[in-house]
Amino acid sequence: MKLKSALEILKEPTSDSDEKINVFLACGFTPLHLGTFLEAELRLRFPNSRIALEHGTYGDLVGNIERLRTAKPNFGAVTLEWMDLDRRLGIRSLGGWAPKDLPDILDTVKYQGDYVVEALTRASAIAPLSVCPPTLPLPPISYVIGLQASPFELQLRQLAAEFSARLSNIPSIKVVNHQRLDLLSPSSGRLDVKSELRTGFPYKLVHASVIAELLIGLIAPPPAKKGLITDLDDTFWRGILGEVGVGGVSWDLDNHSQIHGLYQQLLGSLAGAGVLIAVASKNELDIVQEVFGRDDLLVYPDRLFPLEVGWGPKSESVRSILNSWNIGPDSIVFVDDSPMELAEVKAAHPDVECLQFPTNNEQAAYALLERLRDFFGKDTISHEDTIRMDSIRQASELHIYPKNPESQSDDFLAKANSEITANFLKEPLDPRAIDLVNKTNQFNLNGKRLHEGEWRKQLIQTESFLMIVSYQDKFGPLGKISILSGNQNGKTLNVHTWVMSCRAFSRRIEYKCLDLLFEKFGVAEIQFDYLPTDKNTPLQEFFSQFPVEVSNKRYRLTRKSFYEHCPQLFHKLKEPIVV
Repeated sequence: MKLKSALEILKEPTSDSDEKINVFLACGFTPLHLGTFLEAELRLRFPNSRIALEHGTYGDLVGNIERLRTAKPNFGAVTLEWMDLDRRLGIRSLGGWAPKDLPDILDTVKYQGDYVVEALTRASAIAPLSVCPPTLPLPPISYVIGLQASPFELQLRQLAAEFSARLSNIPSIKVVNHQRLDLLSPSSGRLDVKSELRTGFPYKLVHASVIAELLIGLIAPPPAKKGLITDLDDTFWRGILGEVGVGGVSWDLDNHSQIHGLYQQLLGSLAGAGVLIAVASKNELDIVQEVFGRDDLLVYPDRLFPLEVGWGPKSESVRSILNSWNIGPDSIVFVDDSPMELAEVKAAHPDVECLQFPTNNEQAAYALLERLRDFFGKDTISHEDTIRMDSIRQASELHIYPKNPESQSDDFLAKANSEITANFLKEPLDPRAIDLVNKTNQFNLNGKRLHEGEWRKQLIQTESFLMIVSYQDKFGPLGKISILSGNQNGKTLNVHTWVMSCRAFSRRIEYKCLDLLFEKFGVAEIQFDYLPTDKNTPLQEFFSQFPVEVSNKRYRLTRKSFYEHCPQLFHKLKEPIVV
């Protein structure tokens, strides 16, 4: 982003929304243009919120991190540079670069780095943080020629890497990826010597813009996609199966098709992280299954589900896969080598992200792999991620979906041996909870997305509650599949957030959730911040069964009304419920 563009964004009228996002920038230098770029990026990421950016005082990084704790913002952005670890590593302080000083500099950096890590750990308990480790080139401090990496410099960078690794293991801290930073901002274009010496702001404008983009990207990443649908011929492998046969398709170095092997390898990695992978191919199914029987395949065939292989339009295959997965088109990526097939799918499913596999351009294909990794990136791999494919496959094979009336019968549910676990623990923060809130569309109370800082602020309120519901039955575990949060006000329970995974449909879990709330809190009614959306039809249909009252834009469900219309429930409640 250009500085002029950032200033123009800041000139735009601010939102009059009640939602305010406070961000604290902690750094040891004068923020200057970095603050401008940060605020502009925040405006772009949160167009419907009021943005407030604070920062600390010059030359006191650790003190500014402590001020961040006091300010209690929604987010913290932290930029660390070499001079924050030892002033002799900057150019505004004169302290000696003699060879005899180098061991002391290393000791100081280690001590100060430990101090910074401790301060950031404490601050992360207040707000989620994005942290950028040192980015500026080191001054000519060592005694060796610049072409040579000196032991001093290597030890210095090792210390910085160790600090970053320690920070990356803290759940509420995200560390900027130096490989991505190097790609967007080469080292030679970072330090502005004149600006640093005269104003205390060390960055060239391009570098400041990149750091702001990456820090805010970690604060507010785009929602991760849930599933990938792939073509086979000249995508999953090199060659047209119908022409070259089972042994003719390839994905290896000898056949100059290694990039397809890397693609398979990435798909296997994504599947292992809980991403749904399916196939949409114009081929004969029996021949495709022969290829999937080859022992050199780089992704397990049972990780590919469903296989839509036939001669119909690809858009119909995509529609069938979406039905099997029971997720929306905006949650998937479709990869094919044919521009025509991509256009046909895009015309039928405008919300699907359609990407071309560039068969004859290995460099572009490698860039596609990096882009796919970003589409499906996540902070952690949860238990639910590891079992997602199996549970969807079982649900599809057993037809456990609303379209099958038999799945709703008392006899079917009574024999399912279903077990519910309800956890009311608010700390430590469960990443699965907000992940489910921000990914769920169909059974979503109001469609609101919550950033981590906002989620934390809601939960720390004394009167607030959080219920995380897990489920399993004789067909297998579904893991944590429903989240409810809100607050209690006397005999009324206010529910602000309620989501349930589509994998949990047709098991009457939604009824059991409300049953648990009525019983645990002993309230006479529950009020919901309910807002119909174009995607939450299943929840709308659920509420339509009750004579729900509307008052002050809130939906009220009385205890009496709920139990008069609640069907028989067969879930066994697993103990204990954590309070």
